[in-house]
Amino acid sequence: MNKEEQDRIIKCLKQSRVGIAGVGGLGSNAAVSLIRAGVGNLVIVDNDRVEESNLNRQYYFSDQIGQRKVDALKENIVRITKDACIETHYEKLKPGNITTYFQDVDVIIEALDNAVTKVEFIEEVLQKLPDVPVVAASGVAGYGHSDRICTRMMGNLYICYDENARSSDEDVLMAPKVCLMANWQANIVLELLLGEK
Repeated sequence: MNKEEQDRIIKCLKQSRVGIAGVGGLGSNAAVSLIRAGVGNLVIVDNDRVEESNLNRQYYFSDQIGQRKVDALKENIVRITKDACIETHYEKLKPGNITTYFQDVDVIIEALDNAVTKVEFIEEVLQKLPDVPVVAASGVAGYGHSDRICTRMMGNLYICYDENARSSDEDVLMAPKVCLMANWQANIVLELLLGEK
């Protein structure tokens, strides 16, 4: 890759704005990967606080237990780079307000925990923001079998999934698989931002 192309990529990512709905295992790790890749602007929305049980798979630290996840994640990102603009919203996403925070983003990562909320979120975004791609994930529980992960595209919806994974109620959530899926989402976002999808 020549310097001109490298400069184009750096400039494009720095100007990009990515929304992340939910900053637990998927969202927090995807956010950090995107920042490390050079994405300049994130809009993160979540209404949870860091718990000790989160630390085995989410991008938080023991001294952040009890903090709002959006604030803790912003704090961690600032330790990586002070150049990024991180817009935080400590809010619960529910039908009617789902797209409020993502009006001006280029791509949205869906990283919510609750299956019903995931579906409501995706449907509302696709209806109200039809030009904004949504990158979702499914089948995050368990470990191993990384060869089963694939991407399905349905219009402006991109789902990275393991269709043979058991639900998180039936299996354990572990860092390797969670982070793999989070980075898979981040990688799809980069492709979309750089015009390769």
